[in-house]
Amino acid sequence: MKLFVPSPGHINSMKELLKENDKIYSLFMAGSPDYIGTGRSNLASPELEEIAGQVEYAHKKGVKVEMVLNSSCMGGRQLTPEGYRTNHWYIEKLVELGADSIVAADPYLIETMARDFDIEVVTSVLAFVDSPQKAEFFENLGTDSIVVDSNVNRHFDVLEAIRDSVDCELRLLVNEGCLYRCPFRYAHFNFFSHAFGPEPRPNVLDDYYYYKCLELRIANPELIIKSPFIRPEDLEHYKEITDVFKIGGRTHFVDWILNCVNAYHNESYEGNLMDLQDCPRDLKDLFYIPNKSLDRVLEQQWMNCKKVCGKCGYCHRLAKKVTQVYEKGGTELETLMPWENYTVKT
Repeated sequence: MKLFVPSPGHINSMKELLKENDKIYSLFMAGSPDYIGTGRSNLASPELEEIAGQVEYAHKKGVKVEMVLNSSCMGGRQLTPEGYRTNHWYIEKLVELGADSIVAADPYLIETMARDFDIEVVTSVLAFVDSPQKAEFFENLGTDSIVVDSNVNRHFDVLEAIRDSVDCELRLLVNEGCLYRCPFRYAHFNFFSHAFGPEPRPNVLDDYYYYKCLELRIANPELIIKSPFIRPEDLEHYKEITDVFKIGGRTHFVDWILNCVNAYHNESYEGNLMDLQDCPRDLKDLFYIPNKSLDRVLEQQWMNCKKVCGKCGYCHRLAKKVTQVYEKGGTELETLMPWENYTVKT
């Protein structure tokens, strides 16, 4: 099994992640937002000199480094002469300093990198590859690897069709934790691409999409259960599809990342499912969902589910059965109560 693991982007966090750790195949991180944005905010924005030092350190530890340039929207800048020169120069520098792979979402950027550079090219989860036809398209552009749209993580017929349609590597994002078929997904990642990308950056007051997502789940934690995460215990069911798994969470701190690495490496986790979810992190202090309470749910229900929730109701019943709520914000001294007895305070 190959685990691709997030790094916040500074050397101290990388050293902590790689200290006595033989579970990590590759670290991935963002570079400077001054050139190409990404689909996340950044805890750190390393410049080329800092990236070079981190690549050198990781390689000494036998770990690969992947750079994330997966802006879902570059405002057309990539198609201008100036944008082409800037992007080309930056990618060339990343190749020169020894980065092992680069993740991108824009088809033009993927084709450009595959044609002009000697580096592994990865199609981001933000390219939304959710069918064999899309997978074939990106493979024909030259991609070496595809991070499959997490929305189809529980659609095994689709995953198998994608696997059969391409020869390139497939990766699965295991813990993103976003809403299933999220209606905010495209707009939210476009927002991130501009808010944490090259200047000019919008001076926004708040992240509507994030807080709306929180609001919906607080009112209805059934949406957490429906989220297409892959539990550590369920990795075995995906190994006919791929043995390459990506842990999301490069905006988290090192202790959180290492907890996820250990869980997925061991393919088991005793504790709160919310501890492993990249987004939205705030809910782990409200909800407690025993991870082990979902044992065998994948094979008994989700692997063959038709996803017609209005006629099914399985996840609603499951959420009522397993979801507990911290009454006072998740402190160690308080007790848990069943979700169905909890009243949302407005």
